Amino acid sequence: MKFYIASSFANKQLVRYMSQKLILKKHTQTYDWTKNQRAVTDVLLHSIGTLEKQAVADCDIFLLLLPAGKGSHTELGIALALGKKVHIYSPENIDPATASAFYYLEGVERFNGMIDDFIETIGLV
Repeated sequence: MKFYIASSFANKQLVRYMSQKLILKKHTQTYDWTKNQRAVTDVLLHSIGTLEKQAVADCDIFLLLLPAGKGSHTELGIALALGKKVHIYSPENIDPATASAFYYLEGVERFNGMIDDFIETIGLV
């Protein structure tokens, strides 16, 4: 299965950990943005945005690891618009008072707890 993991730069190590687990199980990552440096020019932003948009379009399953920034939430919107299977992970309970309404759409699965339990729950290992 092809997967894409969206998150913030602060979660880079967690994204890499999860990616490695899924790749070991013969799943394909559509794009590994954790290899990038933070983009600071319009040329780099355009290039990375293009690659990430295509990666979301190419994935079978979209994974959002919280906390996540504006780019990740834009990617979430693309995934939802394309009808992708969406799973959201948070180490803590998601607070509805600060959450996005899109976390609660039909077909969006939410999970809180340990990352390894999340990986098992999504059924890719």
